[in-house]
Amino acid sequence: MVRALPHKIAVITGGASGIGAGTARRFLAEGARVVIADIDRERGEARAAELGPDCVFKYTDVASRDDVTELVEYAVDRFGGLDVMMNNAGISGRMQPELLDDDFADFDRVMRVDLLGVMLGTQIAARHMKDHGGGSIINTTSIGGIQAGCTVMTYRAAKAGVIHFTKSAAIDLAQYAIRVNTIAPGGIPTAILSAATGVDESDELGTTAAIRKEIAAERPLKMTASVDDIAAAAAYLGSEDARYVTGVVLPVDGGMTAGNPRNPLRDLMIAAH
Repeated sequence: MVRALPHKIAVITGGASGIGAGTARRFLAEGARVVIADIDRERGEARAAELGPDCVFKYTDVASRDDVTELVEYAVDRFGGLDVMMNNAGISGRMQPELLDDDFADFDRVMRVDLLGVMLGTQIAARHMKDHGGGSIINTTSIGGIQAGCTVMTYRAAKAGVIHFTKSAAIDLAQYAIRVNTIAPGGIPTAILSAATGVDESDELGTTAAIRKEIAAERPLKMTASVDDIAAAAAYLGSEDARYVTGVVLPVDGGMTAGNPRNPLRDLMIAAH
């Protein structure tokens, strides 16, 4: 089998769990060596040990310029370079029922992690890549950054910022053979939804499960999604198969951003007959 990322060196932020961990596993299977970065030291170290000798962990707060600089330097020192930077770390902020109820208490932290973290990761990785033949930078946004909607307003604004920043960076860095793209997950079961709602999968009212059911109803493709679907997209964008792809926003969402499959008019017409 031909591997997509042979001998590539990759950094994945938010790599201790969820999409980051799934992508690290896929990158390793495709022949890459991987540094996973996270603020969860215990889980990150355990994840790296689980994934084997070609994966190492580096504690990193992506909102800290010093931490991100040390992360890139660590990858270069440990494995000899940096070919793929995936700025994946993110937080949701607290979900409020209405905009009028939101005190924006989490604004600074969400913006610093979800937007500034992507900007720092892109800039600092690109400074190395510029002098070493280029590379691929992959940013994680969300369908919440593409489609307008209610709740988690700061998160939506940050993720929309990731999209515009990605396109701008793609233009600016193309002269150095650095490609910059972003993946927009949607309907992927990760812990971030539970964090946003403030409940977990075992809550007695089944709030999180109900939200997931509602999301599924708005998805044209009814198949069950997983972090592996995002990992596959990231492996493509990090590979030479995508050498002519930059500035792209790639939704991996079962068609959610294409349109809502629920059609009341059609249902009425069917009922009438």
